[in-house]
Amino acid sequence: MKKNTVFIILFSLFVFRTFAADKLRGYVYNEKKEPLSGANVYWEESLNGTFTDAKGFFELESEGMHKNLIVSHTGFSPDTIHVHDTSKELGIVLKENLELQEVVVSRRSPGTITQRSSLLQSQKITIGEIHRAACCNLGESFETNPSVDVAYADAATGAKQIKLLGLSGTYVQMLTENYPNFRGISAPFGMDYIPGAWLEGIYISKGTSSVKNGYEAIAGQINVEYKKPQTADILSLNLFANDAMRVEANADASWLVNDKLSSMLFLHYSRDKESHDRNADGFLDYPKTEQFNVMNRWGHEAGKYVAQYGLRFVHEVRGGGQDRHTAENKPYMISLNTNRGEFYTKQAYVFNADELPESVAMIASGSVHNQRAKYDATPYDINQKNLYITLLYEKNFSKMHNLSTGLSLNHDGLDESLQTQSFDRSETVTGGYVQYAFNLNDKLILQGGVRADYSSQYRFFVTPRLHVKYNPAEWFAVRASVGKGYRSTPILAENNYLLASSRKIYIGDNLLYPNGLLNGAAAVKLDQEEALNSGVNATFHIPIGDKELIFSGEWYYTKFLKQVVVDVDSDPHAIGFYNLNGGKSYSNSAQVEASYPFFDGFTFTAAYRHTQSKTEYRNRANGKNQLLSKPLLNDYKALLTASYQTPLKKWQFDLTSQFNGGGRMPTPDATNPLWDVRFKPFTVLNSQITKFFHHWAVYAGFENLLDFRQKNPIIDAENPHGEDFDATMVWGPVHGRKIYVGMRWNIPKY
Repeated sequence: MKKNTVFIILFSLFVFRTFAADKLRGYVYNEKKEPLSGANVYWEESLNGTFTDAKGFFELESEGMHKNLIVSHTGFSPDTIHVHDTSKELGIVLKENLELQEVVVSRRSPGTITQRSSLLQSQKITIGEIHRAACCNLGESFETNPSVDVAYADAATGAKQIKLLGLSGTYVQMLTENYPNFRGISAPFGMDYIPGAWLEGIYISKGTSSVKNGYEAIAGQINVEYKKPQTADILSLNLFANDAMRVEANADASWLVNDKLSSMLFLHYSRDKESHDRNADGFLDYPKTEQFNVMNRWGHEAGKYVAQYGLRFVHEVRGGGQDRHTAENKPYMISLNTNRGEFYTKQAYVFNADELPESVAMIASGSVHNQRAKYDATPYDINQKNLYITLLYEKNFSKMHNLSTGLSLNHDGLDESLQTQSFDRSETVTGGYVQYAFNLNDKLILQGGVRADYSSQYRFFVTPRLHVKYNPAEWFAVRASVGKGYRSTPILAENNYLLASSRKIYIGDNLLYPNGLLNGAAAVKLDQEEALNSGVNATFHIPIGDKELIFSGEWYYTKFLKQVVVDVDSDPHAIGFYNLNGGKSYSNSAQVEASYPFFDGFTFTAAYRHTQSKTEYRNRANGKNQLLSKPLLNDYKALLTASYQTPLKKWQFDLTSQFNGGGRMPTPDATNPLWDVRFKPFTVLNSQITKFFHHWAVYAGFENLLDFRQKNPIIDAENPHGEDFDATMVWGPVHGRKIYVGMRWNIPKY
């Protein structure tokens, strides 16, 4: 305790140090070398930005963690500059767009950007890439991405699950604005709570991440960045509708209160309340939903001090199962009523010693998530509270040496009940980390970090991680990583959608559902999960003429030392959750990807991924373990995306082809098999056409153009109260072809 007190006192003293700021200075011109006034200059993924004065001059505080400087001005093509040395004054020339009536001519930037300067293997999905598909929320933002798969977890609730490196989304750390979010009960539905129209970009990194973000990232990390009030449009509007009568409306507005204070308001409403049952099994193909979502964020900049504040509220009602108007007997119905509130604040003070970047920061966030659910006659209610606080200190001792350290606290409190039993659970994790980075002229970067945490549930544990990046040439980079990750296991909260079946649920050897008798939360507690992840990636940026071919190859291996196994194989009428207990569980993922713009205005990406993910499951018949591929997981995925934008930016045409491999189904009943042992490969095509105007655009497209659907995603749908009913056997699309239209309109800031 004394050591922590001394650390906090020393940490606080850093905040009040006042060294001369190390600032980046420069000028922005047009092609005639005339100064550009009012150009927007800011660090990528940062609130730290400014505008040029009447002479085109800007002065911007440097940030050790940011190297990409973005410069933009209305009427000019934006530019991104990789800054190697902040002591040198920059001279930046923006190319003027040639405007003809309401059409702008500019060179098209890629929608997905490989983060060349990043130590970790990471990609940025820009808003331009998101607009290429019928993206209405985060879960629909990955249709053109080869690394992340998103699919329905069941055919009744609409819960979605992402998969990365052959592992489910629970092993991917979800961040919003660089703080952890969507844990526990919000994991199955959290991606529906982030409207695509609110996004500025999505950052995807694979493998273990930096220890400063915590101990949870095992397969990777996805960070969502919302639009910033300093750079967003004054007002923007996005409307969407499809032929299934789904409608959505999004609006956001930003304003500068003064030269130090700015704010932004986001609004979202969506409604999908029509009944659809194309396969005539008596169940809705997907649930009826209605959602209202509002967020307000503020930014404050005062010299070396930068702060953000945000509040958000989500209300959603969804219902699935049989339609009460068409069911002959008592209908099998599912309802989920959700209210979620969030807050966050980020405080940073940037100062320098000996002209080297140095900063302290605090990030705090919290959420209250209340869900009232009913699966037929079974109620499941939960109220989850989360509080997260981290204190960070970072200093560059020289151009070669960087040190980052900090303290963190994370608290999760779950009040949950299933049927008449309560399973309240609380966990508080406190810890700290130290991370050191060595940078040899941006040719070789080594970063090693270790964090130590103490959990009120699982006691003390240590997380080491190491990352290496080697740039033998400007056009070639090799990245490697190895590290451990841990994860707590709120079983009911993360998997409550599995209640959409008649399967019994066992926790260990105890019957939980239906009508299980357990002695409180201790009876459903299983071990903390622990895994080792290692991987290597090679990326080539090969200049061909005035264009660039980007090619990458990667391999990642994840080995679980401890795991909570989700077993749907040992018994076709039960689901078992139990500790791995020395058994094998691993995942291999290999991927190659190539992107090349064959001609101006055209982008093309091809990718192929092969996955091998296996776990040992219990065999209840003989008591022995059996090593099987994880069920409902595609063996491979191939992706082809093509996009063409006409020279005058009047039109844009997009096509995405997903070739999904087959996979293993859960083991069926040997005496009465109701499903096949494997599912077959399938293809999904999406297309879209966009017409651009000066400050608005209209678009129309097809989802699932080939109209491929899993014929019977619900097992024994005609007898939902029988022992064979199961709505969780989903491996493919549950809805067919959809036609959609939409409109985007904005008032730019300048």
